[in-house]
Amino acid sequence: MGILWFFLIFISLTAHGNAYGPGSCNHEGGLCRVGNCAAGEYLASFCFEPIILCCKILSQTPIKR
Repeated sequence: MGILWFFLIFISLTAHGNAYGPGSCNHEGGLCRVGNCAAGEYLASFCFEPIILCCKILSQTPIKR
């Protein structure tokens, strides 16, 4: 019965159309995280919507004067 729940959850996570998957996230320089992005990161997209997020590091660009 536990295996059945695992398959149902897996199928529901992969069935969402807005999820790009971990390969796309890593290719774009992001990391897949569960729940929330870490400090200094922002939500770029989803690896598996809505649970696993694709987070990217905030870039600090120098200010020209």
